[in-house]
Amino acid sequence: MARGLREAVAELAPAMREDLERLVRIPSVAFDGFDPAQVRRSAEATADILGSAGLGGVRLIELPGDHPAVFGQVDGPAGSPTVLLYAHHDVQPSGPEELWDTPPFEPIEKDGRLFGRGAADDKSGIVIHAAVLRAFEGRPPVTVKVIVEGEEEASTENLPNLVRGNRELLEADVIVVADSGNWRTGEPTLTTTLRGVVDCVVEVRTMELPVHSGMYGGAAPDALMALIRMLATLQDERGSVAVAGLTSAPWHGVAYPEDAFRTEAGLLPGVELVGEGPLSERLWTKPSINVIGIDAPAVHGSRNILVDRARARISLRIPPGEDPKRALDLLTAHLEAAAPWGARVQVTRGNPAKGFAAPTEGPAHRAARAALAEAYGREVVEMGSGGSIPLVPALTETFPEAELLLLGAMDDRSNIHAQNESVDLAELGRATLGQALMLERLAAGG
Repeated sequence: MARGLREAVAELAPAMREDLERLVRIPSVAFDGFDPAQVRRSAEATADILGSAGLGGVRLIELPGDHPAVFGQVDGPAGSPTVLLYAHHDVQPSGPEELWDTPPFEPIEKDGRLFGRGAADDKSGIVIHAAVLRAFEGRPPVTVKVIVEGEEEASTENLPNLVRGNRELLEADVIVVADSGNWRTGEPTLTTTLRGVVDCVVEVRTMELPVHSGMYGGAAPDALMALIRMLATLQDERGSVAVAGLTSAPWHGVAYPEDAFRTEAGLLPGVELVGEGPLSERLWTKPSINVIGIDAPAVHGSRNILVDRARARISLRIPPGEDPKRALDLLTAHLEAAAPWGARVQVTRGNPAKGFAAPTEGPAHRAARAALAEAYGREVVEMGSGGSIPLVPALTETFPEAELLLLGAMDDRSNIHAQNESVDLAELGRATLGQALMLERLAAGG
């Protein structure tokens, strides 16, 4: 059957590309200020693609105030395991279109890669799930459920309602999250850890109103200077997180080469890396902290005044196992203690997201490693992700007995969230074959 699946997936290549191009053409940005009709249009196209691939009972799940999700199910043989396949159909905004080499919502192939917003993250996941069903001609060897939601990039507020509110619908023995990818093109990879994230907005006030810098400067405290001093305490001289009490974890998977990282991060010549310890740990299992936004007078049009108030948004990535509430408590306490000159400080807490560490010795992981190795012709490596997928902890908390796998067709050149996002079309086929072979192995007991 393995040879039959390989041939079936190869024959599906044109249909996979057609499905992906159809989805990429829809600007399904779920952020406020963008047309929600496009997100609904994307959900309807996803439902049509999955239904035509053999998924049964395909329907939209409507949640109050949420963009629609898509669900369907096809039953396997009696007694076979149930596998839930996940992807999301919403995308990041394109950003300034002049930074793109090609129009962001017009799919274009170059050198074997399909370019367009969402081509990798995560409309490739939808295409993989549909192609797997087609490879089995709509009769998979296990019960397959598919959930494709439409708000992953924009918000986490409705995830509990989607998961816990549809517990019986989504319940499964194995959950496959196709919102990840491979360490390098052609190198099969399982993502086994995710960092969590917490954020806050800190506002500093020192005066009732801004005042003349010449008349009052040198004695009256400037709120922006106070904020800068506070932010500078968040890292030590090496750039490591200086918030006391945060935990770290060791990393035992693939090692991230510094030269590759420097290239992929676009570091300028001579700029040093920050932090200490193995690079993989710094990126995947240790905390990191950044100021991701600041409210202060713009340079253009600025006046000779002392600033009376200033704000900054701080993002703290936390390792798997760290409690987000505890981490946010530590960050808040650090900021309050760091305020100079008696400045008034107010910290507004954001929505926390937990990290994730997958147990990797279960039957689903064994089946996935063997299937991906067969599909790619080389052994599987394990990597972590410095980013967060808020759905993952929601799923693991709701279905603690289910094995969860993170994989997909993204690679080191996919440029997700940035301009010129793309997916390797051959990688799309290999990822599909790997997932199909995995379902076969699960049906056979791993």
